[in-house]
Amino acid sequence: MPAISATAPGKVILFGEHAVVYGQPAIAAPVAQVRARAVIMAEPRFPAGSLRIQAPDIGVETWFADLPEDDPLGVAIKQVLAKIGIEDPPALTVRVTSSIPVAAGLGSGAAVSIAVIRALAGFLGRRLRDEEVCSLAFEVEKIHHGTPSGIDNTVIAYARPVYFKRKQDGNLIEMFPVASPFTLAIGDTGVRAPTLNTVGDVRAAWLADPERVGSFFEQIGALVRSARQAIESGAIESLGSLMNKNHALLAELDVSSIELERLVAAARQAGALGAKLSGGGRGGNMIALVSAETVEPVCQALRAAGASNTIVTTIQ
Repeated sequence: MPAISATAPGKVILFGEHAVVYGQPAIAAPVAQVRARAVIMAEPRFPAGSLRIQAPDIGVETWFADLPEDDPLGVAIKQVLAKIGIEDPPALTVRVTSSIPVAAGLGSGAAVSIAVIRALAGFLGRRLRDEEVCSLAFEVEKIHHGTPSGIDNTVIAYARPVYFKRKQDGNLIEMFPVASPFTLAIGDTGVRAPTLNTVGDVRAAWLADPERVGSFFEQIGALVRSARQAIESGAIESLGSLMNKNHALLAELDVSSIELERLVAAARQAGALGAKLSGGGRGGNMIALVSAETVEPVCQALRAAGASNTIVTTIQ
């Protein structure tokens, strides 16, 4: 049986991180320049039901049966087998690689889950719809993030810019047109900060002072709605100030860091129209809105300010 592979892109949150957990909207977009890949290979030399897991990027080679109950890769595999209704799968190897930095706000966990889900389902003869993949990946996201918003698995599963709002009766997921493509420079602080931790700290702050923290969420939600209007109308020049305001509110939520502030300031000083942290914060990545003239100066400034890596991506 031939090997089956699938890939999934990274992602950036353009607007609305953290507030999206509390019912406010958010906008996210895929980043195709970094990807997770899963390859499923038949292993006729092993007995039926033998699943070997290989993740060379993190030094893992083990058997599915030996994984902890809450291992994300294991849970992704279980989700697919349950969905398809297979209790005793053929012997196979699941090999996972990724160019997406871990714990950097680029959706590494969700991308790996989605690549595995699509590849394994395909190997077992089932093509899952985007909404099915999204739902299965969300269950894995609960391990990564505790109380995830669902935005990472959504934008990566659909691989399109998404306007997302979490709701009790079913999440609002809207694909929307990008009237005028725009370019982002992404700067990596090199600091790994698991989203689970920052989400927990923001929740603790909200429980301690719901009125104050809730007002930050509402202000972020208003910025998200303005940003969607700007993107749909092609008023890209106005996105920069919205990004700056969103970053200031995230800093008030105490999810920025010295490294993020340094990169954000460097990008603005080098000519970026706006810049903000992206994702959970306390490390990971930031994004800067750039033009054709400023993209290289901004990337140079980010590297000079300590960025361990830069990525340029166009949202369209």
